[in-house]
Amino acid sequence: MTGKVVYNAKVDYDLPDLDLLTVLFESAHVPSDDSTVLHVEASHPDNFITKAQTASYTKRVAHVLRHQYQIGASGPGKDVVVCISSGQVLLPTIFYGTIAAGGVYSAGSSSLTTSELKRQIEDGKATILISSPDCLKTAKEAAQQARFPVDRIITLDSTNGKRSLLSHTGKELLSGTAKELSWKKITDPCVLAKRTICLVYSSGTTGAPKGVIITQANMVAYAIVIGYSHRDFVRRQRARDPTFSFQYRTLAHVPAAHIAGMQGYFIHPAVHGGTVFWMPKFDFTQFINYNRSLRITTFFSVPPIYLLISQSSQVKDHFRTLYHALSGAAPMGPELTKAVEKKLDCTVSQVWGMSETTGSVTIQPWDEKDDTGCISEIQPNTKLRILDDEENDVEDGNPGELVVQGKTVSPGYWENPKATEEAFTKCGEWFKTGDIGVRRNNKFYIVDRKKVGYHFLLVPYFALIEKPCVQELIKYKGLQVAPAELEALLLTHPLIMDAAVIGIPVPGEDGNEVPRAYIVADHTKVSEKDIQAFVKQELASYKQLRGGVAYLKAIPKSPTGKILRRELRELVKKESRVARL
Repeated sequence: MTGKVVYNAKVDYDLPDLDLLTVLFESAHVPSDDSTVLHVEASHPDNFITKAQTASYTKRVAHVLRHQYQIGASGPGKDVVVCISSGQVLLPTIFYGTIAAGGVYSAGSSSLTTSELKRQIEDGKATILISSPDCLKTAKEAAQQARFPVDRIITLDSTNGKRSLLSHTGKELLSGTAKELSWKKITDPCVLAKRTICLVYSSGTTGAPKGVIITQANMVAYAIVIGYSHRDFVRRQRARDPTFSFQYRTLAHVPAAHIAGMQGYFIHPAVHGGTVFWMPKFDFTQFINYNRSLRITTFFSVPPIYLLISQSSQVKDHFRTLYHALSGAAPMGPELTKAVEKKLDCTVSQVWGMSETTGSVTIQPWDEKDDTGCISEIQPNTKLRILDDEENDVEDGNPGELVVQGKTVSPGYWENPKATEEAFTKCGEWFKTGDIGVRRNNKFYIVDRKKVGYHFLLVPYFALIEKPCVQELIKYKGLQVAPAELEALLLTHPLIMDAAVIGIPVPGEDGNEVPRAYIVADHTKVSEKDIQAFVKQELASYKQLRGGVAYLKAIPKSPTGKILRRELRELVKKESRVARL
């Protein structure tokens, strides 16, 4: 096709030339005020901080980082502060305080292994390491392996009413001092576009993880777009019903180390004028009980948790105050979506995006519903194209790689120019998502994934799912089968709630594999033959489920929704051992 075909959002917003902290704490762009309670400990609701207190602690943390550890002393955007922590009320102030001091916040999930944290320390050339008490053992071991100085490790504890930031010797750095360091207000658009404030690490299956650069301009653009979109929704509702009201109350239960957690738990409370209740880690019983006792009105979660909700006999009226839910990590099939919406008695909407776009690229308005499986509307201030392998625009209705342009698109990867160059089109202006999409009836659908490399996909709102790499492709008689294609098809079956596909070896045929599906479904309602016949109608002969279909209660997945294929391969190995006995 000749000519450029650019798909635009229905509306764009004016984006302010302001830094993130000024937007959140000192501007009229957000509805929260000084008295708004932003952060609360879920298990101890009397342990909370207001917006004014959050700003004060931010400045106190910034003072400690600058004057005790020289963060930002040699200039902004250079000194990396690695933080590994479970959920707690002062965790956002470490994020804000690092930015205020002129540092770069590098988030580490509390589930990181010692070797993973070591790599993150080394890749970012970390200046200090901040840990919650429960992660301190991992932090110290990683520091030792990375030859990182122990006197640069700080412990944060804000549970049970504590306000503690301890040096390696146990000296209290935060309590008992009122010294503050205010952030510098930035209004220069060039500075905002280039100023790195955060690194979000991907976790690929090949090569080392890469630090996705998030700038001031990236984060502000996303905050404004999400905030203004929500306010437009409220206006539409009040036009229909003048008595409509909505109080933003969400529950932090997925990792705050990914772009999902940063946006959902660090940015959204101030942007929506509401509260996030912090869980240190996910526990299903506590999760449903907190939803009821804390009167949660909205949350983002991942398909494995939604599957638990749909299947659990514990769930009664726990979600009676829930107005809207968002799902991520992988597309949910229609059967699971239907079951979850029935349990929750509200809409569960899906969007698409990734760390490299600072969050979602497409988003479904809260007052709209779609049951076609599309990835929703293009988010304001964002542009999309669909390209073939030669980077030419495809005809409408034909598949191609989705590429993105907008203020939320990351400039690239931390100190990795090669990966940065490869992530963009030849002209350098469009980010290549790696997802194969198609536009039908003015709606966008994901139909496949590029069979190279890796990065993170953010399907429904925030959660992240790792793209399969070349090694995950199933090799059948010299042909390649993408598990994602089969999984996407299986999830369209009305009786399948979740699915995963792996290749299993063919005995006596070195290097030859056949696809096997693992599904979550009622085997009395849909048989193996039914599923194989369903696939046979839709896909080519070499993509058929010659390895059979197995039924599971749940597909093994990581906390962020990634399918743990190695666990499925272990099931195959166990079957082989039993067969030999």
